[in-house]
Amino acid sequence: MKDFKKYYMIGATPQEIYAAITNPLTIQLWTGEPAEMSTEPGSEFSMWDGSIVGKNMEFEEDKKIVQQWYFDGQDELSIVTIKLHADKSGTSCELRHTNIPDEAYDDIVDGWNGVYFGGIAEFYESF
Repeated sequence: MKDFKKYYMIGATPQEIYAAITNPLTIQLWTGEPAEMSTEPGSEFSMWDGSIVGKNMEFEEDKKIVQQWYFDGQDELSIVTIKLHADKSGTSCELRHTNIPDEAYDDIVDGWNGVYFGGIAEFYESF
């Protein structure tokens, strides 16, 4: 199991980033795919046609999202924590993803960098 932590700078407000991560309609705008998402703790979510699935654990509006991501056959919880910090150039997004299976680590890191936060950044840069 591996952990991944990184900061991403995105030229949008914390409110906009929070919506991009938690609002299913906004998620669909930047991913191009329907998403199942709720800010109700204990609810399940699904993105990219089920490529990412898990359970929503904790929300602090415009500041923090905590989710459990599911990996087949994994006993230890894989927890994603995203904290949003206002910055003069937009938002600093602090990501921490724990207990990533070794065989999935490179794909997960590539996904965070290119598809997830890369997609959000590209979406807000287009305005």
